[in-house]
Amino acid sequence: MTSIIKFTPLLGALDTSTAVCYLLKVDQYTILLDCGLDISQLSEFTARIMQHNITAVLVSYPDIDHIGALPYLYGSLGLDCPIYGTVPVYNMGQMFLYDFHQSKNSSEDFNIFTLDHVDKVFDNFNQLKYSQTVPVCAGISITPYPAGHMIGGTMWKILKDNEEEIVYAVDFNHKKERHLNGAVFTSILKPSLLITDAYNATFEYKKRRKRDQELISTILETVRRNGNVIIVVDTAGRVLELMQLLEQLWRNADSGLSAYSLALLNHMGYNVVDSAKNMLEWMSDTVTKQFEEQRSYPFHFKHLHLCHSLHELEKLPLPYVLLTSQADLSSGFARNLLAVSAEAAENCIIVTQRTKPDTLASRLLNNSPTNNTIDITIGKRVPLEGKELEEHLARAAKRKQEEEKMDLDDDGEDTDEEGEDEEALVQRHDVPIPEEVQYKKKQSFFKQHKVYPMFPYHEEKLRWDEYGEIIKHEHFNVDDEIYRDENQDAEKTAVVPEMPEEIPTKCVTSRIKTQVNCRVKFIDFEGRSDGESIKRILSAVLKPRQMIIIHGTPDSSRHLAEFCSKSKDMGVSHIFVPGVGETVNATSERHIYQVKLKDALVTAAKFSRAKDAELAWIDAVIGMQITEEKEQVAVLEALPTKSSHTPVFINEPRLSDLRQVLNKNGIQADFNGGVLVCNGKVAIRRSTAGKVQLEGTVCDDYYKIRSLLYSLYAII
Repeated sequence: MTSIIKFTPLLGALDTSTAVCYLLKVDQYTILLDCGLDISQLSEFTARIMQHNITAVLVSYPDIDHIGALPYLYGSLGLDCPIYGTVPVYNMGQMFLYDFHQSKNSSEDFNIFTLDHVDKVFDNFNQLKYSQTVPVCAGISITPYPAGHMIGGTMWKILKDNEEEIVYAVDFNHKKERHLNGAVFTSILKPSLLITDAYNATFEYKKRRKRDQELISTILETVRRNGNVIIVVDTAGRVLELMQLLEQLWRNADSGLSAYSLALLNHMGYNVVDSAKNMLEWMSDTVTKQFEEQRSYPFHFKHLHLCHSLHELEKLPLPYVLLTSQADLSSGFARNLLAVSAEAAENCIIVTQRTKPDTLASRLLNNSPTNNTIDITIGKRVPLEGKELEEHLARAAKRKQEEEKMDLDDDGEDTDEEGEDEEALVQRHDVPIPEEVQYKKKQSFFKQHKVYPMFPYHEEKLRWDEYGEIIKHEHFNVDDEIYRDENQDAEKTAVVPEMPEEIPTKCVTSRIKTQVNCRVKFIDFEGRSDGESIKRILSAVLKPRQMIIIHGTPDSSRHLAEFCSKSKDMGVSHIFVPGVGETVNATSERHIYQVKLKDALVTAAKFSRAKDAELAWIDAVIGMQITEEKEQVAVLEALPTKSSHTPVFINEPRLSDLRQVLNKNGIQADFNGGVLVCNGKVAIRRSTAGKVQLEGTVCDDYYKIRSLLYSLYAII
């Protein structure tokens, strides 16, 4: 059965945005394909997401361009559906989001999402392995396949009822690298629909050897004139390839680089390296072979220093080669270092990824040699002082009083309940007491029986909060007398310093004009397939029946669409190039429509089973209705008066199958010249038109045989 497939880009279509986010609707199920962060369009595209009932989220890569908006959706807007991705995407995705939040929060009042929101995202995460097929809803299953580019990178195959095969493949890299194998296409050949990107459709890469040689020569030229090299990279994706390359260079004594400092500076540097050590099975065959044969960890660095602050970086001897985030210089250590390093002509800044035109990294690369002055806004956190500190402390004290008051109200309710229990227990003792004492406050008209109370005993009621039973600290106090000895008299007078409370801070921004005298160079380490490779893969390997081209500029998208339409090897029936917010109907069959049935109509219908389907005859009229998602949908409504119709027999049973049914029910049936003779009284034959004819004398056998024949049909 053909499904109705609709696709809507929300980010990354016919524009220069590096972030991607798409909606794929298969019948009544809506799947969110990636959800990158573009702060300038955040409220607009997330509002469109929340208009749909999202069934699942598929994440292809762990970077901000693919998962950056998920904390906002789950933490602030209340999205609650399962997220699917590979194990490295789960691990490295947290590193990306933590580092991004820390970088933003250290330089501005960042309130888009918090670290708790990040944790909420990964609480909904389902970790998969490559080639693991998982059902996400009725009739729809997903399977991840290796895409290269970043560790855990994924091309998704979405299968509907084992018929409609949809492949979502963006930013893939077919080439093998130091730490990653290339993309694998053998399991996604000739899909019904291919959703792919045109990001590199017109881009040509240098060969790997030339690219690496350019990086090495640039580093050597800079450090030999006592200049620092700042390589701007991401947090936990492409940085792994650069770490492997630079560590190999530093270990090579002939390179002449071992005398200089090599460092990684980001908030999650140690965690990134530690996570990479535990995911060797997701890396290239070269890495796993090195571990199996030599028993050496590829990410156990001897020369690379891990720094988490500028203070730690200052301890390293100059000059140094530094890997630091963020890649677009929007925030973080890279932006702060640029402000102090750009004026020195001996320094060099290497940008490894293309970014949006309005970012600082893009402005640096496009800066005019004649006018090399650039405005940079630098933010930093400073402790509150004076009146601001007093106001902050006053607000904190007021907030604390309100919380304590709320706790007291809760305690009062518990105390009232405990008081009732104590009042009931107070009247019970273990020895006989005079009735006039026992009941002096409560007299009854009826005769009282003799009472034998117990000793007073109060069973303490356990109190609970969201973390479990409340702990009483006095139960864990240790008597100092047990551990006291002769030598502790001097320690008795020692004063234990109190841990300082978190100092309240505020963000202070300053706009400075910086003279960019240093070298600024772009050396591509994006790790994507180039334009020529993409064309060969599409025309000679994948050969999809339909295509949707996304994630590219208008020129690159049209260029790839024109190539695919003219390619004789591909034979694509339809090529769609939608823009942001434009919905395309990618249904393979062009003349089918989706309608909804009214509940009253479904209830009144009488269904008959035919093989794997249930059929019913309905008399209805089509009307149009606007859904909550503001879509116009056809609705079937029952007619007020039912019309009679000729019964329809659905199914084409074979006479051999009918013979088996008759024999099981005690009727002797044999073929005689292509005619099925039953008990010598009834003959069943198939006419030239394909219809089954029943002939014979009117008797009990005739009606029984006719009933058995009807049972093989769905009659509506």
